Amino acid sequence: MFENIKLAFQGIWSHKMRSLLTMLGIIIGIASIISIVSTIKGTNEQIKQNLVGSGTNAVTIALYQGDWTFDLDWNAIPEGVPPMNDAVRTQITALETVEDASIYTERNYVSNVFYQNTPYNGALRGIDRHYLGVNGYSVSLGRSFTERDYQNYNKVAIVDDKVAQSLFYGENPIGKVIEINKDPFVVVGMAMQSSENTPVINSLSDYDLYVGSSSGCVFVPDVHWGSLYRYDEPQKLCLKATSTDDMTAAGQKAVSIINSRLSVGEKSDLSYQSNDISKQANDLQKLTNTTNMQLIWIASISLLVGGIGVMNIMLVSVTERTREIGLKKAIGAREGRILWQFLTEAAVLTSFGGILGVAAGVGLSKIISQLTGAPTAISIPASIIAVVFSTLIGVVFGLLPAVKAARLNPIDALRRE
Repeated sequence: MFENIKLAFQGIWSHKMRSLLTMLGIIIGIASIISIVSTIKGTNEQIKQNLVGSGTNAVTIALYQGDWTFDLDWNAIPEGVPPMNDAVRTQITALETVEDASIYTERNYVSNVFYQNTPYNGALRGIDRHYLGVNGYSVSLGRSFTERDYQNYNKVAIVDDKVAQSLFYGENPIGKVIEINKDPFVVVGMAMQSSENTPVINSLSDYDLYVGSSSGCVFVPDVHWGSLYRYDEPQKLCLKATSTDDMTAAGQKAVSIINSRLSVGEKSDLSYQSNDISKQANDLQKLTNTTNMQLIWIASISLLVGGIGVMNIMLVSVTERTREIGLKKAIGAREGRILWQFLTEAAVLTSFGGILGVAAGVGLSKIISQLTGAPTAISIPASIIAVVFSTLIGVVFGLLPAVKAARLNPIDALRRE
């Protein structure tokens, strides 16, 4: 085998221009496929980052009435929807695809929050001890809520950096007092969500998906929610999946657990549903993949052309080396040895072309990214498969010339000029 590979490289080197032209179809085909696959992977990662965010892996589960989120402002507390408790949270965090979970209640737009007679119209959330961690928040000023805050019903609040800028005009909010339903709450901390956990908003539709989180938020301990609004209001649950790819499965399993506790009757249209942004990202990725798969099939045509070129040049090589083949068979070389020699030569030729094609494809994807701004990501498995596939092309299209060489009559071969 090693002797055959050595002879193959000697043959390629002795006919450098011819070998390069023979490999050109393979190089173009592999380069096209690698650049397309890199663009697909880069686009999919960008879609995932834009819609999902690259770090939180958070799935929100809320009560729906039909196709719409149950409106807490205009509806009475529904019957048959029990409050979530620590037992539910424990059951959900026990799932393999769930890392942590938080139970909270919210209003996306409030009109009963003031700071020195200045109204605040963003979101207000009553959160448990796990909410900030699940959603990728870190306290950058002051402190977080403590166990004593929950046990003693301390009237404290945390604001995010957007509220600190809009309501307090960039001043240090720690120690300032805000009124919620005319009750004073002391701001004890400012939380900031990591940029890695923040989705990229590039369009109006992206904004609509995140309008609730883009207006800023005030957080209070969930033990105060009943006195601020109503007791036993339907809550929401936010879970952190172990990975972005596990978001859909984790959301579905958690929804099943929560809905099993409802006793709303068969005719009711109330149910908990997961607001799975990951599914929307997957739908966009499938649409992108379908389009680009057509491009891959078109690019594969050049591989077929390259394979035909390999077959043609190997047939020429067999004709040129007829006397050499006859001499080898005359001194005892078996048909199998001749067959493997020419197959190895064809495989080395195309695999070398495949390696050059992968390198050209990586370079082409970088150029496309620079010129068009399209995101790209190199796929190592796709590169390995491309080289293996190019080698198979050499074996398949080199088989006919190899068989022809192996079956030459040694006497006729030696007589040929």
